[in-house]
Amino acid sequence: MWFWKQAVRKQPQDDIPPEKELLKKVRQINIRSRRIVNDIMAGEYQSAFRGRGMEFDMVREYQEGDEERMIDWNVTARFGQPYVKSYVEERELTVIFLVDISASGLFGSGKQLKKEVAAEFCAVLAFNAIKKNDRVGLVLFSDQIELYIPPQKGKTHVLRVIRELLFFKPSHHHTSINSALEFLNRVNKRRAVVFLVSDFLDRDYSTNLSLTGKRHDLVAVEIVDPAEAELAPMGLVEMQDPESGEHFLVDTNSNTWQERYRSIRSAFDEERQTFLRKVGVDLLKIRTDQPFERDLINFFKKRSL
Repeated sequence: MWFWKQAVRKQPQDDIPPEKELLKKVRQINIRSRRIVNDIMAGEYQSAFRGRGMEFDMVREYQEGDEERMIDWNVTARFGQPYVKSYVEERELTVIFLVDISASGLFGSGKQLKKEVAAEFCAVLAFNAIKKNDRVGLVLFSDQIELYIPPQKGKTHVLRVIRELLFFKPSHHHTSINSALEFLNRVNKRRAVVFLVSDFLDRDYSTNLSLTGKRHDLVAVEIVDPAEAELAPMGLVEMQDPESGEHFLVDTNSNTWQERYRSIRSAFDEERQTFLRKVGVDLLKIRTDQPFERDLINFFKKRSL
């Protein structure tokens, strides 16, 4: 996918942000998170995700009315009378953010880059998760795994996750959603709520996405900049693929070019959405030009039905 070179804003080159800058950013997100959780969400997070998993509790003697499929045949054979496996609802969640930090995230036609919106979105949910005593993990990926933070609890842990979301600098520029999903399925065997956050400018990840959707409660979060869907007629514009670095000139006043661009983009989006519906993976779209709170709440309410 091609972007305006002029709209790509580079991040500061400092490897480690000033502590005051970090604390200020985290404080802003924390305040925003509390407002969303306390004033808007009102339990939607819990109803959208809790109660979807069961964990083993104990083996007990068979009682009238128990399902035969729950019989533990090994224990039954050992003691000479029927025993069944008992399960309880899993009270705590494991929330994992699988976040695309490839070079296309450095695009933004407005005040915020796609990368910044993705980081704030995950940070808000991370703060919400620790309020519920859930575990939070993070995978940052480009065309390789850039960083993995295993799921843990606690405010200190979540602050580290947020720091990396905001300031981590990737070593590679391309995208491989397939590799990221493959890595997650290998390192995390326990069922989790997984937010796959990306602009999804990639292909050939359908098999692993379908597998991840069966193993985990997977949500695809697409970060969208309005300038990507509809390019304004601005005459000759130098375009750049941020992942390959390639440049070329486009006459954005050309009706033929505009129609071709819309057609390709529309087909690309429809192909992805059709596949997500087919495999039962929910899609949440977040725009860079407007607050995401209302979209997030509506998404949670829809999931709770």
